[in-house]
Amino acid sequence: MNAVTETAVAEPVSGVEIFVPLAKLKKSPRNARKVPHGEAAIEALAASIQHKGLIQNLVVEPEVKEDGTPTGYYLVTAGEGRRLAMLLRAKRKQIKKSEPVRCWLDTANDPAEISLDENVTRTPMHPADQFERFAELSNDRGWGAQEIGARFGVSAGVVKQRLRLGAVSPKLLQVYREDGLTLDQLMAFAITEDHDRQEQVFANLHHNREPWIIRRDMTASNVPATDRRAVFVGADAYVEAGGNIIRDLFSEDRGGFFEDAGLLDMLAAEKLREIAGEVQAEGWKWTEAHIDYPHAHGMRRFYPQTIALSDEDEARLEVLSTEHDALAEGYSSYDEMPEDVATKLEAVSDEIDAISAKRSAYDARVIAHGGAFVVLHHDGTVRIERGFVRPEDEALADPQPEDEAEAIGRETVEDEQAEDGDEDVQEIEEEDEEPGKPISDSLARDLSAHRTLALRVALGERPDLALIALTHTLTAQLFYSYAEAGCLEVRPTVTPLGSHADGIEDTPLAAKANEAREAWAERMPRDVADLWDFIVGLDDEKRLALLTHCASRTVNALRLPWDRKPRSLQTADRLATTLALDVAKDWTPTVDSYLGHVTKAHIVEAVTEGVSEDAARRIADMKKPDMAQTAEQLLAGTGWLPAVLRTPEPEQPAPVEAEEVGSAEQPSEAEAPETGAEDGEASYAVAAE
Repeated sequence: MNAVTETAVAEPVSGVEIFVPLAKLKKSPRNARKVPHGEAAIEALAASIQHKGLIQNLVVEPEVKEDGTPTGYYLVTAGEGRRLAMLLRAKRKQIKKSEPVRCWLDTANDPAEISLDENVTRTPMHPADQFERFAELSNDRGWGAQEIGARFGVSAGVVKQRLRLGAVSPKLLQVYREDGLTLDQLMAFAITEDHDRQEQVFANLHHNREPWIIRRDMTASNVPATDRRAVFVGADAYVEAGGNIIRDLFSEDRGGFFEDAGLLDMLAAEKLREIAGEVQAEGWKWTEAHIDYPHAHGMRRFYPQTIALSDEDEARLEVLSTEHDALAEGYSSYDEMPEDVATKLEAVSDEIDAISAKRSAYDARVIAHGGAFVVLHHDGTVRIERGFVRPEDEALADPQPEDEAEAIGRETVEDEQAEDGDEDVQEIEEEDEEPGKPISDSLARDLSAHRTLALRVALGERPDLALIALTHTLTAQLFYSYAEAGCLEVRPTVTPLGSHADGIEDTPLAAKANEAREAWAERMPRDVADLWDFIVGLDDEKRLALLTHCASRTVNALRLPWDRKPRSLQTADRLATTLALDVAKDWTPTVDSYLGHVTKAHIVEAVTEGVSEDAARRIADMKKPDMAQTAEQLLAGTGWLPAVLRTPEPEQPAPVEAEEVGSAEQPSEAEAPETGAEDGEASYAVAAE
């Protein structure tokens, strides 16, 4: 084989290597490839040629005119992609268009057949071989993703993916080569480089090898970055402490997975204790840091009380409010404002918040003898709950301690009343020679009965005051724990739900309920003796809102095997229907919440109702764990609910024929069906005649 240099006249000899200026090369009209090369492919070829030169010759034939005269140009029979890559390099000023290109001159074979042959009779490299070769370049030559990507014309992100795949256990790569794994499954194993873990998960796989199942098993002992502990600690602090974050390069991992759950718990607890120390510096007797809120603390809680601002603060607040409105006028958000205006407005807002915070404060006794819990909220933020007092400190912390003289006087009265009780049997009591001595218990009881009856009648004629009295009684017991503060014998019961559903107290819905309670608690007067005036002072709308809140806290629709109450549950269903309750907004069927606790038949039924019968048939033969996981994925976003959580549809009244109205004869007493309670559940209570 002889190498010759291209001249003005085409070489008459076929089967020789020649060098042709890039500008003299053209695309052959007989090229078999009609769909053009993609931009990524040309980029990759250009990068390869730049770093390694032209590995494979172009195959060309001379271009001739109709009369057979050579034009001086050559048509590229095979290697059009390489020609375009060279032109791209010339466009980027990496080479000149006069750059000589090594070509193979072929006039003996059919150009169309050569072009077809080049694109058909070749076997692409198996992806596993490519992954391993990329890994070798990284390990043996020390090239990073950027360097490798530049040499092969692919992005650094693609290189990282191939390097991760090349780092998968050789055993699994061989299974992949033998078509025992798909590429998607191999990518799921590549979420971590721990070969032992990969092989262990592979060995435990059943017939269901969905990639999401593999990813789930690969990260079973890890903590997702969306977990509240991970959000609170932060990736930087976790890595700085020696933790490792597993990243999934092939799917949206939302920040990856924190590999060391124990380290994460320790860092979260330490950070919470630091914040607890800052809170205790406010003057509290104690603070406790917990990742989960200690619901069984058994302590009484005091709330901050309203305090009037000083004249100076009121004046400053008025100035700031005016300034805030002037700065914000014409803008709907901070993003629309010039940077200096946004900065100034934010500073004004912060000062307004600081002054407004002075409107409420804890009593000094509560701070001196009480404490606070510092816990982790469901979204990874810190939740500080102040004002708790241990039982042994309640007497010292009470903001309204009983006056000593008043207490002595009350004790004296109680002693004297007790002595008088011994004389109640006398029809005529002796005159009390001591002025101011109370009347006997028997007489007081008699008179108070008359007064109670009069109050009942009077209150029954005043719906407005009945609303106030009921609200006062419920509020006193729910916010002050004083059952004796109200005169209505109404006893609200708030059943804790934490013992019936694990984690329910840390859900967003529970946080919403707590926020509503806190909002009211902060407005309450310090002393329950002032509660009546507080409720009377509310306008009708706010008073009704307070009563609504109190009533809502007493709702109990629990289904307990030892507490069968069909009528209460029936009422709860009617309440849900009236409220158009949609539990699906706050609850979804997951392995933990439902699917992992029911039979396979229940899971199949759920998928049938929530998705389709076909979907249910596809999972019917799976083992229980795989079935539950697959069902969780299928039911996500469908809004399906178990029967216990569903809201009954409103009952439609049956149409009544006009002629039937009033025509039906009433059954006689003997014919009337028995309406007494039977079996406790199926019957309904009958109102007394």
